[in-house]
Amino acid sequence: MPAVGERSAARREATGRRLARFAALRGKAARPGQFWDVVAVTAADAEQARAYRWQLAEKLRGRELPLGARYHVFVDPPGPKIGNGGSTLHVLRCLEDLYGDKWTSFIVLLIHSGGYSQRLPNASALGKIFTALPFGDPVYQMLDLKLAMYIDFPSHMKPGILVTCSDDLELYSTGLTETITFDKPGFTALAHPSDVTVGTTHGVFVLDPSSFSGKGGLEYTSCHHFLHKPDVETMRQCGAVCVRGNSSQLSSSGDHSDSEMDSECVYTDSIFYMDHSIAKQLLMFYKQIGTLSCEIDAYGDFLQALGPGATQDYTKNTSNVTKEESQLVEVRQKLYSLLKGTALNVIVLNNSKFYHIGTTQEYLFHFTSDSKLKFELDLLPVAFSSFSEKAESLDQSASVIQSILEPGCSVGPGSVIEYSRIGPEVSVGKKSIISGSHINLKVDIPSNCFLSSLSIKMNDKVKYISMVFSVEDDLKRSVKLLSEIHSLQFFGVSLLECLELWGVKVSDQLFSSENTRLGLWTARIFPVCSTLSESVRMSLKMLNSVQHMSAFKLNGFKLLSVEEMLTYKDVEDMLKFRKQIYDEICLQRRKEKSDL
Repeated sequence: MPAVGERSAARREATGRRLARFAALRGKAARPGQFWDVVAVTAADAEQARAYRWQLAEKLRGRELPLGARYHVFVDPPGPKIGNGGSTLHVLRCLEDLYGDKWTSFIVLLIHSGGYSQRLPNASALGKIFTALPFGDPVYQMLDLKLAMYIDFPSHMKPGILVTCSDDLELYSTGLTETITFDKPGFTALAHPSDVTVGTTHGVFVLDPSSFSGKGGLEYTSCHHFLHKPDVETMRQCGAVCVRGNSSQLSSSGDHSDSEMDSECVYTDSIFYMDHSIAKQLLMFYKQIGTLSCEIDAYGDFLQALGPGATQDYTKNTSNVTKEESQLVEVRQKLYSLLKGTALNVIVLNNSKFYHIGTTQEYLFHFTSDSKLKFELDLLPVAFSSFSEKAESLDQSASVIQSILEPGCSVGPGSVIEYSRIGPEVSVGKKSIISGSHINLKVDIPSNCFLSSLSIKMNDKVKYISMVFSVEDDLKRSVKLLSEIHSLQFFGVSLLECLELWGVKVSDQLFSSENTRLGLWTARIFPVCSTLSESVRMSLKMLNSVQHMSAFKLNGFKLLSVEEMLTYKDVEDMLKFRKQIYDEICLQRRKEKSDL
């Protein structure tokens, strides 16, 4: 077996071992020191926080999580966005408010999940941290997988805080006698060998080449300084680029380059830990600032201040910063003064792989085409779903998660169906995403289609709404003037043309955003309906009209934007629909068993 295959097999084995340890703890009380004292999830606003708390309560009720830990959702303060760095500071304050001095004895997992998931909108309503994965019974969600992958950490960690994001995974293997330990003062970060190009979109560690060999499962070293999303030239100038040498232990984060054993690599970031003395300093800093009115990056703005080679050049680099954030340079400089001279310890995981699942393209790729992730996590083509083998054509590369597929329907290659009920006369094309929908009409859903349905509550009545886009549409893109909306694209067609086909007038009322963010996210184009299946039918008719350039008038309907759907969302009703599907699948399984 080639070295690449051996490394992947080692990661699969280690991952399986961690999943088994987590499964044994689900629904049981962990022993002291065996699990986290606090699991904290951040939310962007009160509405999102309510959705997260509801889902956490459901998971605890269903005995899907280890008991004994304190599970908290902390909502960012109202007002300007404060970034994941600001959220980190705010969580420290919330912990002190809740627990007084006791919080400094806790081992805390902090998961940043406060975004609106505009690049993966099927996670927008209920949160990226609750994204379903194609394995497990009941199906695992991102939260379960995070807790499983970090299951070995709490027992080898001094009180402190481990910071992670909700849309990435780190799979790794170490030698049998090697342990990842978080016990040093200051910051400690995990590092993964990656292609040099991967470094341009991540944090990169400049390590002392004499302090580690690139061999073995893991090595402890320290970082000279940290680069945040550097260009290739900067990485070379700073000495961040290493030659892999002939070590068969080195692994790559770039999917195409595992075979390049002699190629160059950089060491990129993922999660980091800070001990309580640092956390207390940061909390003191947050209290002194008073109100934060700019976005701070927990990676860029904390880690760039660390290590003996840190300089404050980065504090003035505000190329992407708007005027409202004039406070940013000042806050960065204060953080730099506070943290300068603090150690950045690095744990190099030589056989590790970093996966990001934050966009529709990454989601489709990792769940349906990436044999490596499928192999290492043992992902299933059909996870906790009901479908009759004989009746449908279900392509092997498709992924079906907690859904009911009725005999006669077909699902094309590379598509993902989650939490949905698909009728007998439905044909789903290639590379599409169907989420939370009930489709019971005769319809061919085109390739590259994104369809996601939500329950909403308006005037105390439950209604339904389905958003439809191309998986390639850019929901983050916006223009400032109505005269520019022709440049926005819906399924490859100018939004202006689409509005004409749907009979929707261009006016100031067309967009829900109060400021000048005019885009697909804020366009009021989706009809509110009284049933789930009707909302799906309407949205598919809108799409059909665009594809065939035939009029389909939306007159008489109340129209909402995606932004508005999220404020009206009815979490309880959406989870009820999922539970109905779950119960029906359980019933069918029991029936199949008794028939045997």
